[in-house]
Amino acid sequence: MRDGPIQALHAAARGPRDERPARPRLLVAGATGVLGTEVLRRLVGLQHYATTQVLAREPITTGVRAVGATLVPSDDPDAWPAGSADVGVVLFEPPRLFYERERALWTPAPQQLPALARWMRRSGVTTLAIVLPHAQGRLPESLKRGLASLDEHAVAACGFDRLLIVRSAQKPKSDGVPGLLPGLARWMLSITRFMVPDREQPVRSPRIAEFVSHALQLAPAGIHVAASEFVWSAAQGDVRDAVRKWLQAGSG
Repeated sequence: MRDGPIQALHAAARGPRDERPARPRLLVAGATGVLGTEVLRRLVGLQHYATTQVLAREPITTGVRAVGATLVPSDDPDAWPAGSADVGVVLFEPPRLFYERERALWTPAPQQLPALARWMRRSGVTTLAIVLPHAQGRLPESLKRGLASLDEHAVAACGFDRLLIVRSAQKPKSDGVPGLLPGLARWMLSITRFMVPDREQPVRSPRIAEFVSHALQLAPAGIHVAASEFVWSAAQGDVRDAVRKWLQAGSG
């Protein structure tokens, strides 16, 4: 029996089927500091994710469409109820104390990474990106020691389809000796920074955020570690092309 005009009208009203895959859901821990803010801004701006959740200690209003806050009940991720996400990003840069919203966000400590990774895996996360801070010299000493002993093997054992570790930390700089004359000497020497080639300048946070966003889009299954030297080199040119070549070399 052939379809009649009523069935044809119903079919036309429904329109063509949307074959596009559903966009993944993003979950960010540690969306604070210069780097965390820039990574969040870029990932949300690309509109590759259906929703974005940031972990927070107390209720906040994000002011950004499709970005919400997931409240954490404690500092023990193993005790948290499971969430709902597909892609997770973890950053360790402390919040800037003069930003009220950043103080309300939850930022993980290095020793919490294995438990946080287990919670994200229970929450459905299959892709996890861990981003180290780009100005490690400004961090508290305890945090720097923690970053040096991240238990990445425990994270890898959680069973993520894709695990990205971006080592973008800048080498610490000495504060120098206090005093008028040492301060004058440091000021005079600082003039030479204008003669330092671009390749030897610290990597700016927007370039690191760009690196992370491209890696999340292009990385195949597996564990991918980007050394700080490579991130530095990639930031000097076409970041997307550098990420693509890096991932191809790693999978070859």
